[in-house]
Amino acid sequence: MNSFMKVRLMVMMFLQFFIWGSWYATGGNYMQSHGMSNIIYLAYMVSPIGSIVSPFFLGMIADRFFAVQKVMGVMHILSGIFVFCAPWLGAASAPLFLVFLLFHMLCYMPTVGLASATAFHLVKDKEREFPLIRVFGTFGWISAGIVVSYFLKGDDTALPMYVAGTGGVLMGFYSFTLPNIPPQGVGKKISFRDIIGLDALKQLNSRPFIIFIIGLLLISIPFASYFAYVPIFLKTANISDPAFKMTFGQMSEVFFLILMPWFFRRLGIKWVMVAGLVAWSLRYALFAIGAPDAIVWMLITGIFLHGACYDFVYVASQVYIDKKASPEIRAQAQGFFVLISYGVGQGLGTLTAGWIYNTIMSGDGGATLEQWQTFWSIPLIFSVIVTLLFAVGFKDSK
Repeated sequence: MNSFMKVRLMVMMFLQFFIWGSWYATGGNYMQSHGMSNIIYLAYMVSPIGSIVSPFFLGMIADRFFAVQKVMGVMHILSGIFVFCAPWLGAASAPLFLVFLLFHMLCYMPTVGLASATAFHLVKDKEREFPLIRVFGTFGWISAGIVVSYFLKGDDTALPMYVAGTGGVLMGFYSFTLPNIPPQGVGKKISFRDIIGLDALKQLNSRPFIIFIIGLLLISIPFASYFAYVPIFLKTANISDPAFKMTFGQMSEVFFLILMPWFFRRLGIKWVMVAGLVAWSLRYALFAIGAPDAIVWMLITGIFLHGACYDFVYVASQVYIDKKASPEIRAQAQGFFVLISYGVGQGLGTLTAGWIYNTIMSGDGGATLEQWQTFWSIPLIFSVIVTLLFAVGFKDSK
C-alpha cells in the first residue's frame, strides 16, 4: 500500500472515532445535569441496539447493492444530523432525546464495521499495518475529548453533541472520496442466516473460534459500565474535566496499538487477549479500592489501563476475525464482531449496569463514594471469572 493511501485511511479512522468520542464520555453528566440520571443507561443502550441492527444492514445493503464508501457517506451524514438534533429538539422531552440518539446510532454503528472492512480490504500485512492505521481512530477520540471537555468545558452541556453532529456530516462527505470498494455479494440470494453472520460462522466454525466468541461476548458485559458511569464517578470524586481525563485511556491506546505487532509476534492472539482481560480486572480493582477515599492516582491509573483493555481485546479480535475470514465474508465477519461485542454483550452489560446503578445509588446525583466502591466491585468479580475461563479454554496457537 502506498503512503498516500495510508494517510487517507488514517484520516478516515480519525474522523470515524472523533464523532463517537465527542459525546460518548459526556452523555452521562449531561443527562445528570438535566434531571435524567435514572435513565442514563437507556442513552447508552442506543449503541448496542445500533450494533445489533448493523449486521442486517451490512448484509442486505453494503454487501450486495452499493459500494462501501457510498453507504458510509450517506449513513454518516444522517447520523450527524440526528445527534445534532438530539439535545436541540429533545431539550424538553427525555423520550424525544433518546429517540434521536437511537436514530444517530442506528446510522453510525454500521459504519464502524464498514470502516474496519475498508481498511482490511486495502492493507496487505494486517497484523503490522492495521494497528498503525487504527491508532488514528484513537487520536480522533482523544482530540474530541480535549476539544469538548478541556477547551469547551462542555461536560454538562449539549456542545459535545453539536460537535459530534458536525463531525458526522464532515465524515459523510469525506467517505465519498474513499477508494471504491464494490459490494462483495452481488447476485447472492439474501438469507437471514447470511445477514446475521451464521453462514460466515459456519465457515469459521471451530472450537477455538467458538470459545473466542463466547469470551468476547462475556467481557463486553462489564465494559458497558465504563463510558456510561466512569465520568459520573470522576465527578463525584471531585476530579475536574472528567471527559478530558477519560482521554488518558485513549492516549494509552496509542502506546499499545503501536506495540501490538510486537506482542502478536511474541505472544500470539491468545496471550495478547489474556493480557487485555487481566487489564480489565486490574482496572476495576483500582476503581473499587480507590473509590472510598477518592485516591486520584488509582482512578487515573485505572483509566490509563484502557489502552491495554481495549486494544488487546477489541482490536486484537478484529485482526483475529479478519485472518480467519475469507474476502467474500469480510464485511459480514466484521459486522458479526460488532453484533457480538458492541451489540449483544454491551447491551446486556448496559441493562445490568443501569439496574445496579439505580439500585445502589440514590439516582439523583447524590451517590456516595462508598456506593461507587460497591458498584465497581461487581464488574471486577465478573472480569476475573471471564479471564480465568478464557485463559483455560482458548487453545488457539500463535
